[in-house]
Amino acid sequence: MKNYSEVFDVVPDDLDDLNHVNNIRYVEWIQDISKKHWNAAVTEDIQTSMIWVVRNHNITYHKSALLGDTIKISTYIKNSKGPISTRVVTITNNSTDELIVRSSTEWCLLDAKTYRPKRIPESVKAMFE
Repeated sequence: MKNYSEVFDVVPDDLDDLNHVNNIRYVEWIQDISKKHWNAAVTEDIQTSMIWVVRNHNITYHKSALLGDTIKISTYIKNSKGPISTRVVTITNNSTDELIVRSSTEWCLLDAKTYRPKRIPESVKAMFE
């Protein structure tokens, strides 16, 4: 499953004191969509044997999302090498297609038992590329 996306409305709990989506909420959405993509693409056996941790978030905010906006959040894997996978997430206004946020996150794959970095298996790479 190369791409994954969801559409939903901005609700009051998403807002900060300036009445636009809180930056922390964007980080939560980035992590949530990444996890949902992973869980939708791989088997339960893979999910229990490998885990991902964030190594680096790079987030660029282009516009503000406001209460009642319908947004689309999309993600894909840009590249992978060794235990590191670079995932891109975009958040757009679903009505206007205007870019709100773009992130590039490096995730590190760990063995679920030892918590040591693990090279991404080719079979797993193939599911996302």
